[in-house]
Amino acid sequence: MEAVLEAIDLKRMGIAAKAAAAILAQKTTAEKNAVICAIADALEANTPAILAANQRDLDLAAQNGMDPIWIRDRIALERRMPGIIADVRKVAGLPDPVGDVLLESTLDNGLQLLKRRTPLGVLGTIYESRPNVTVDISILALKTSNAVILRGGSDVLNSNMQLTSVLQDVLAQHDFPAAAIQYISSTDRRHVSEMLRMYEYIDMIIPRGGNGLHTFCRENSSIPVITGGIGVCHIFVDDSARLDRVLPVLDNAKTQRPAVCNSMETLLVHESVAETLLPQVVDALGAAGVAFHAGARAYAIVGGDERVVPAADEDFDTEWYNLTLNLKVVAGVDEAIAHIARHGTQHSDSILTETAEHAERFLNEVDSAAVYWNASTRFTDGSAMGMGAEVAISTQKLHARGPMALEELTTYKWIVKGDYTSRE
Repeated sequence: MEAVLEAIDLKRMGIAAKAAAAILAQKTTAEKNAVICAIADALEANTPAILAANQRDLDLAAQNGMDPIWIRDRIALERRMPGIIADVRKVAGLPDPVGDVLLESTLDNGLQLLKRRTPLGVLGTIYESRPNVTVDISILALKTSNAVILRGGSDVLNSNMQLTSVLQDVLAQHDFPAAAIQYISSTDRRHVSEMLRMYEYIDMIIPRGGNGLHTFCRENSSIPVITGGIGVCHIFVDDSARLDRVLPVLDNAKTQRPAVCNSMETLLVHESVAETLLPQVVDALGAAGVAFHAGARAYAIVGGDERVVPAADEDFDTEWYNLTLNLKVVAGVDEAIAHIARHGTQHSDSILTETAEHAERFLNEVDSAAVYWNASTRFTDGSAMGMGAEVAISTQKLHARGPMALEELTTYKWIVKGDYTSRE
């Protein structure tokens, strides 16, 4: 590994990425789609080699005592490869936003104005685990004519290096610059700090990971940072919810992939249905291995179950990344909204109700990137929302919010056409 560390030259990578972005800006949509389709074919053909590299990461994670849920949701690729490949092909079939005209007008003086989408340039992405991110970001960057510099976590280094090799081989075969997709092969954290100061070469930093990574990037970057993906997500079961249909939604939101950012961390239950619903929740989700941290009123109802412990105040601010679920009884929609405002992370929150007035209040007043009515929070995902893939889930309000896909990787420029026109 020391030889690899010595070989890292981020300035050289930045210069190469800038040059690659300039070449990508000249590529047609047809050329970009062709290389993306070729990448899908190459991922399919190289799946055995990719899974072999991934297995080395899985073995190391197990040896290091990593949580099996984290390993399954954040590292393992075998079950995900068909979906990853399908998403690549889907991106190839999506409209190319580059060149779209957002606004067109002619002023009284004859000047013609166009507001037109353009690539951002060079993306810098820092992420933890989840080697599928290497493919997702690379494909979305190619489609939008952006170059990308990737820095993944040490726990998936083998997987990421193999995936990057496959991607770069396809670029070379199709006369695309290999530097359009570059991977920092060192796990030395000093490279993260250096990357955050490369404002001459990188146009946007996109961190994907825990709160510590996001805070570090915000506080140390001289480049604009888009943060998100911290998901303390809630579902509120209102008094008019169809209780016979609630449990499958709650089970999906918590147990399908508990270590991802759109899984439910806190269940809020209206006081009028709490005595009926909470024991059912503990039985149904508890059978899937869920442990419960209950607020005082919820604990008074289900505290006799060994799977339920009293919740500490900080539990409601915790993204568990595992099969732990907070339970809280609330008086109604007002208290549910207030709780989410205090403890949520503006990611994804849902109301289950048959009362349209309550639903509209929830949808309007909960200030999150995605709000749901009678649906699981698990849909906050680029692929699930029809975007093919995503680079991150933004919980910010400027430039991008929610799943960041093709349009969110563009900016715009004003095109002004005159007839040797001067300003009076």
